[in-house]
Amino acid sequence: MEIHSETHRNEPKNKNTGEFRENNKNSPYGITTGSAATAAAIAAALTITENNVSSIDIETPFGILKIDINCSRKINSNFGRACVIKMPYNDPDVTTNLKICAEVRITENNKIKIKGGEGIGKVTKPGLQVPVGEYAINPVPRQMIKTNLQKVLPKGKGAEVTVFVPKGKEIAKRTMNSRLGIIGGISILGTTGIARPMSSKAYKESLACQIDVAVAEGYENLIFVPGNIGERLAVKILDAPKDQIIQMSNFVGYMLSKAEEKGIIKITLFGHAGKLIKISAGIFNTKNSVADGRREIIAAYCGLLGMDKEIIQTIFKSKTTEDMIHILDKENMTFPVFELIGRSIKEKCQEKYNINFDVIIVTMKGRILNKP
Repeated sequence: MEIHSETHRNEPKNKNTGEFRENNKNSPYGITTGSAATAAAIAAALTITENNVSSIDIETPFGILKIDINCSRKINSNFGRACVIKMPYNDPDVTTNLKICAEVRITENNKIKIKGGEGIGKVTKPGLQVPVGEYAINPVPRQMIKTNLQKVLPKGKGAEVTVFVPKGKEIAKRTMNSRLGIIGGISILGTTGIARPMSSKAYKESLACQIDVAVAEGYENLIFVPGNIGERLAVKILDAPKDQIIQMSNFVGYMLSKAEEKGIIKITLFGHAGKLIKISAGIFNTKNSVADGRREIIAAYCGLLGMDKEIIQTIFKSKTTEDMIHILDKENMTFPVFELIGRSIKEKCQEKYNINFDVIIVTMKGRILNKP
């Protein structure tokens, strides 16, 4: 067996940004996990037949990218391994600085087979781009690996490619994967090869995948919650299966639009008062830095119900929704106020979307504040 020593390049000389590759650490562009896996696979194949390479040019749907190789090693005359570091760029990304690797074994047929190894998740639920039981390597990265590998393989030869991410299982805990039924690691993603600074867009797209999974499992009536607390309470109070529950984060409008596109006919909006009441004022992005208005909303509905001015002023000076609810409880006005708010939420949503809505507003402890 012929073995070459492994070469390491812990500090890539340039950013992994292809044609617009830059030395500037604040570059607005990066590479996708799919591009990193492709470059690692090509480097692994080249290591078998040539010397170790320091960088690779790969063809992507976006164009040609030049990607630095972190390490590569020839294992024997038909087997090589290489890794790429997914370098930082000007955008938060849980896969930043992650080592993405590939092993390539040359075969005697002309077919290229791709599978996942350590740190690559497997799909366990329908509705995603990859069938149940397959490794979560999306179609575009698979095609990128095949297209680029065909250019460097010896004539008439094929390859078995194993993509692996040593810390993938750990990083996956910080993603939406488990909710989408991707178990055991991260996904290999990308549609262009280039990662752009649109973290909120990428996050919204991952949230929308929950709807695809629910539809594939036959659910037509869904429960939309703001986040983990809402999900936990919905499971407990509504006795709902988790796959029927969709986390929308702060992106209420985006998620409802996606649900309408996908043919959902009934949605129950379920969650804590602090998030849901914003919708009654036409706020469909509930992030506090975008729009708040909680005290204004509750104070306005108290005024509509003729409550005492001093009580309304006390509510207006309150810091949290739970404090406001406590004040309303003392006046036996919690249900009347939140019943009006719940109706307004339903009206605002049905004005914008061709979906039937129910609204259930709760406290942190799960007390229902309006008539479902």
